[in-house]
Amino acid sequence: MLPEQQVIALEAASTLGEAFHERVLRTPDSLAYVQHRDGDWCEFTWRETQAMAARWQAAMLRDGLQAGDRVAIMCANAWEWAICDLAAQGLGLVTVPIYTNDHDENIAWVLEDSGARMLFVQTQAHWQILQPISEQLRKLLRIVSLERLDNGLPNVEATNDWIPESEAEYQVRECDPYDLATIVYTSGTTGRPKGVMLSHYNILWNVSAALNEIKVFEHDLLLSFLPLSHTLERTAGYYLPIVTGTPVAFNRSIPQLAEDLLQVQPTLMISVPRIFERVYGKITSKLHQESPLKQRLFNTAVSLGWRRFEYQQGRAKWSPALLLQPILDKLVGRKVRAKLGGRMRFTVCGGAPLSPDIASLFIGLGIPILQGYGLTETSPVIAANRLQDNQPSSVGAPLPGVETRVTEQGELLTRSPSVMMGYWNNPKATADIIDEDGWLHTGDKVAIDVEGHISITGRMKEIIVLSNGEKVPPADMESAIGLDDLVDQVMVIGEGKPYLSALLVPNAEAFAELADHLHLDPANHKTYDDEKVVELFMQHVAERTHAFPGYAQIRQIAVVPEAWTPDNGLMTPTLKLRRSRILAHFQHEAERLYAGH
Repeated sequence: MLPEQQVIALEAASTLGEAFHERVLRTPDSLAYVQHRDGDWCEFTWRETQAMAARWQAAMLRDGLQAGDRVAIMCANAWEWAICDLAAQGLGLVTVPIYTNDHDENIAWVLEDSGARMLFVQTQAHWQILQPISEQLRKLLRIVSLERLDNGLPNVEATNDWIPESEAEYQVRECDPYDLATIVYTSGTTGRPKGVMLSHYNILWNVSAALNEIKVFEHDLLLSFLPLSHTLERTAGYYLPIVTGTPVAFNRSIPQLAEDLLQVQPTLMISVPRIFERVYGKITSKLHQESPLKQRLFNTAVSLGWRRFEYQQGRAKWSPALLLQPILDKLVGRKVRAKLGGRMRFTVCGGAPLSPDIASLFIGLGIPILQGYGLTETSPVIAANRLQDNQPSSVGAPLPGVETRVTEQGELLTRSPSVMMGYWNNPKATADIIDEDGWLHTGDKVAIDVEGHISITGRMKEIIVLSNGEKVPPADMESAIGLDDLVDQVMVIGEGKPYLSALLVPNAEAFAELADHLHLDPANHKTYDDEKVVELFMQHVAERTHAFPGYAQIRQIAVVPEAWTPDNGLMTPTLKLRRSRILAHFQHEAERLYAGH
């Protein structure tokens, strides 16, 4: 177990630069970061990380960067991301993360609005994204690239040429804990991204509050794969490990996640529902191909595993059937856990509600999932489940020190030291979300049980109002439909219409099998409109939504061939649906669903 003195208390380090320096002083030769390089996994200690960050600082100072200047980071999760950030934080600079899969117009806005003076770019591929805004890039003081770039700009330099060869001393400039540490631009589903201003204290307070409830140790190993531009990953998967001395391994890419889990064998992981949904889909799809006996064995293992979990949580009595659970776990649960590396102590899931069916399957197989909830504007964690108090149908109870209350309209308000300083260059938007008493209006509708567990029931602005006045939150229906083997993505529509409809993106493999069974060509877009195909999808949707009220039933569907991704602008970089863009993109299909009404 990690000695208590090795966890850096909030009082021992008031800024992010101080926290990192204190970590190096306490455990200099312990493992800090693991990264795949040149066909092998490379390890870096805290001392080695600080030595490299000091050389970056020397280069930043030589370029004339001063405290408060903004440094933009457009880099996938990597040791170099940490180096750039740690160098900047020590000098009192302000880091501005940029999603590597964002569009050039958004990136241009972030660079312009933040007034960034330096941009760190990782690869030639990232540089290509920036070409449409090359004239704007000329205004930057410095562009540093990890790879040598094919470019014609005078302010671009490769990292190895930019940093000095000689060693330097890591600097921690004195600054106020309430000074600006980072500007994180929210990937809003509508409108221009807004720059969330977070102070050093905002972030470190949030880390400290989380560690009061969820213990993380030096001997843990965290696999980092959500973008470090995502505040949940950055706070819980990057700054928190600095405070606890926990090493972090950087995933090579999402397509290589399954392989990296086997090789790295992490004990901790931070994820979003989309990842678990994909794994769940693969498990259930494969299960349907097994014999009835194997299906029964698997389902029994999950069921008993869940009953054991409920018993351990104090919500169910012991049953003699639980005596069989260890045997079935060896036959089923252990095999699934092995695919996650075999050492997973728990995973944290946030960003959107996770379906109870998915949570119960993984928990039943011995993989604890702790759902949490927060916003970029709250640094980000507001609430989280605990290992000893895990209610998977909720996002848990508020962290200690986080105040919450619910308005008459059902909206959750929160107040705490981790609430943002405000929106950069946007006092009106700040005033719209934080009231005079310091309560931040989350925009989320919630229900809170007697034990304080928060359940998200919908978004204030995403309620669909039908023409008959009925109000329908689409999230629950979308979650239910999304569990179907045939469906990869779904969006429920019907604002101002007499009934609800849905746009569906099919699972590619399942759709290919279905088309083959119907003697249709899955590559032909006409197949998506085939009467038999639509009828079959409609049956699946009806089965998934039969428990919803009559007015909330889906009456029409359109099966569409194009997946919704951040690359085509139909999802945010944090994998949230851009509803208005999707509706505009598929306007023709949507209009057909209401033809004659």
